[in-house]
Order: sequence, then structure tokens, then C-alpha cells
Amino acid sequence: MVSVRSVVERVGPTLLHAVSVPDSCPAVADVVIAEPGATTAVAAGDLVLGVAPVDTDGAVALVSHSAEHKAAAVLLKPPFAGKPAVRRAAKAGDIALVEVHAATAWAQLVWLLRTVLDAADTVDDSDDPGDLFRLADVVASVVDAPVTIEDTNSRVLAYSARQDLTDPARVSTIMGRRIPGDVLARFRSKGVFRELSRGRQTVFVPAQRDGTLPRLIVPIRMGGELLGSMWAVVRGPVSEARAAAFADTAPVVALHLLRHRAHADARRRASAELLRNLLDGKTGPRKAIEELQLADVPHRVVVVDTPGEDGEGLRLALLERLSQGIGRRPVATELDGLLYAVVPDGEAWSELRKALADQPARVAAGSAVDIAELTRSRAEAEETLTLLRAGLLDSTVGSYDELWSALVLHRAATAAADAHVTAFGPLETLREHDRANHTEYLDTLYEWLRFPGDPRAAAKALRIHPNTLRYRVRRLLDLVPLDLDDPDVRLALLVQLIAVRWSGARIS
Repeated sequence: MVSVRSVVERVGPTLLHAVSVPDSCPAVADVVIAEPGATTAVAAGDLVLGVAPVDTDGAVALVSHSAEHKAAAVLLKPPFAGKPAVRRAAKAGDIALVEVHAATAWAQLVWLLRTVLDAADTVDDSDDPGDLFRLADVVASVVDAPVTIEDTNSRVLAYSARQDLTDPARVSTIMGRRIPGDVLARFRSKGVFRELSRGRQTVFVPAQRDGTLPRLIVPIRMGGELLGSMWAVVRGPVSEARAAAFADTAPVVALHLLRHRAHADARRRASAELLRNLLDGKTGPRKAIEELQLADVPHRVVVVDTPGEDGEGLRLALLERLSQGIGRRPVATELDGLLYAVVPDGEAWSELRKALADQPARVAAGSAVDIAELTRSRAEAEETLTLLRAGLLDSTVGSYDELWSALVLHRAATAAADAHVTAFGPLETLREHDRANHTEYLDTLYEWLRFPGDPRAAAKALRIHPNTLRYRVRRLLDLVPLDLDDPDVRLALLVQLIAVRWSGARIS
């Protein structure tokens, strides 16, 4: 048995929107169509499809009738689901109200809903990828040409076994499971994807000079959303009848894609929940290895921070990208506004690091540990992220083990700050002078002590001329007489300055 909310989530926002779902809503048992001009036989737990209502009164009557028989929900198309009277009837009857996208075919929705319910009743909720491959074979026979089925990101979901007509572009597409970048650019320059987005039934692309054979392309849509496309390698222009037959297969493929997506989303949610429990120490390593299919090798916890106005959108995009196979399919989830991934150490971490390096994000990794110690790797990754966020490092990507020196300074600075070590000596005098006169004596002293005997390196760090550096040092020594030849004085000053900088505050 599955809840109304779960059904809506699995079918997805393309087709369904939950207007109201009461907490007492029963689990879904079956799907029933409200026939026009007849009293619908409704049982407890039914999803009632409001095909019949022609006015608001009819919709209200259907909702009330369904509520009396303890149905789980009534599904209506606009404008009825949004009518105040209909909403009041649903609230009074304590029944869920779901809006169906206006362009959705009821027959397709029935098929998809029953697929979701059947999947919920099985022990294995996995989708059989062979279904799409078999469907690709059927479509290939309809269009009489080899076919690939692709998603909106040009990733290959399935392809037909038929290979009698092919070219290097098709071979590369199938081998790499996506259209190669250079081929994609050529199709984009010819306006192919623009035509697909505009609602064309078929798009024909003639042969190209590089030897790429002609393509007949059909968009796959459901409820107004572009779900993907089908690409047939053809010898030349295709007859209208065969092109129309090719296009007629799109709604069937759309149903399979929605089913495929529903199953994938369900698996992703289950994996994300298990990963959150694992990172919180609430799930044992053996269960994680089995259910998340983690290899029993050292793993790293990677935390990705996506700041800025577009942070949420980027985080969702990265979550999708991680789930599709960056770094040998790291297990990923979103937690407290951050993206967490668990990835095997070594090549997989290197691949993931390289893939995320060009993203406007901060990426921090804990050290490589056994599965049972992932909570420690998570804490290390979060501490590393703190340094990246503070802007104390030049990089936006780093790992706990490679940034050990920065972490030592940060921990020492935090402890020194808690001990109020900056309350002694001339530091406050220099700080007040900088604030009042817009000087940079604290920064100057810090870099002078960091590079003992090397004024050129210190000046470079400050982006000033060495003579300017020497002048500043003389001026600050006039302000606060210090014996910089005394090693203990230099060491004490450096501890104070590190405490100011590395505990999270700016020196000046």
C-alpha cells in the first residue's frame, strides 16, 4: 500500500499537483474512473479520476460521493480542482484533492498510476531497463531504422539492437551513452534542439559533410513537458506516413520514461534517506554496503556548498549529476542546505574533484576511512569547508588530509582566541590605529613575521613594493616600540596575529 503523497511524488509534478492531502488520508488501493452520467462505484482507498464533471456542482458532488465511500483522493483537471467550492467539499469530506495537468490524457494517467501501484506492491521496486531497450526495438521496426532514446540532457537511455545503418556519431553516442560534445554542437548549430522545444512532431536533419547520416528526430512529451527525444538514423527523407507512425510512438515512450523516472526518483529518495542515517551514525555499515552498493573500501565524505542566489538550483543540478555517474556514481544527498556525497578514495575522488572544479561551489572532503567511520570523515569535511568559506585559502576545493597545515593553524587560533591571548601587548593599539587612519599595520606585521628575512616575499603577499613594506614597518615600530630581534617577541606576536586571522576574523 502506498500513500497519496507518495503516488503524486512518483508520478511527478509534470502530471500531478497535490492541492490538499489530509493527514488522515487512507492508503491508495486502486484507480477508479468516474464515468459520465453514471454513479461511480467507489471503494475505500480508491483514486477517483474525475473524467465526468462538466461544471463545479458536478465536481463537488463527485468529491462528496467519493468522501462518503472513504476514497483516498479525487483527481480533477483545471479549473475544477482550484474552485473554492470543490476545495471546501474536499476539506469537509477529509479526502485528498489532486489536480491533473490539463494536457494529460486520462488513459495514459490510468496506465501510469497502475504502474506506480504495481511497483509499490512488489518487493523489488526497481525498474527493468530492458523495457526501454525492447521498446527501442519496437520503435525501430516502426520507422525502419536504428533508434536511440535519449533524455533532455542527450544521455542515451536505450537503443535498438538493429545496427544495419550506422555512422561514427551513432557509435560514439552508444559507446559513451551520450551524444559527443562536437556532434552535439553541430546539431545545436542547425537548430535541432530549438525545433524540438517548439513542439515540432518530427525534425529531419540532412546528411552532414563529416559523414554523419541523416536523422529523423521525434520529441517525447507528456503534459506539455519535454521528457526526451528519439533519434532514428535514416538514409534520406522519410515518407509522411512513416514519419507520422514514428511520431505516434512518442506517447507510449513518454509513459515508459515517466515510469522510469518515477522508479529512479523512488530509489534516489530511499538512498538519500539511508545515506543521511549513515552520516548521522544511525545506520550500520553492513546495511549501507548492501543497500547503497558501496564497495568495502575506504571512502571519503565530500561536502559541496553552493552559495549565491542560484545556489539551490545549482545544488539540485549537481545532485542530479552526481546521481548519474560522476566519480563512479557516488551516493549523494542534500542535508541542511549542503550537498553530501560518499565516494571511494583514489581515482573516484579524483574524478569527482575534477568534475566539480569548474563549478561555482566550495568542495571539501574528509579523509579516507572505512564505512564504519564515515561520521568522522563527515566532521572533517565540514571543518575543511569552514576554512574554505572563511576565505582563508586560495582554493575552493580541498581535502582534510592535504590541508593539514591550515587546519593546525585554525585549531590553534581558535584555542588561542578562547584563551584571550590577543588582550596582551600592542595588538589593540595597532588595530585602533588601522581603524582610525585606514592604515594596514596589522597585515604588514603579520606578513613581515611570516617571511622572516625576506621582505620581497612579504611585500608580494601584501601586493606592495618592498620599500613600502620597510616604510610601514618603521612607522609601526615608532607607534609601538617592539624588539623584533627577540625570537620570543616574534613568536608571541605571530601567535596573536594567527589567532585574529585564523579564528575567522579579518586582521584589519
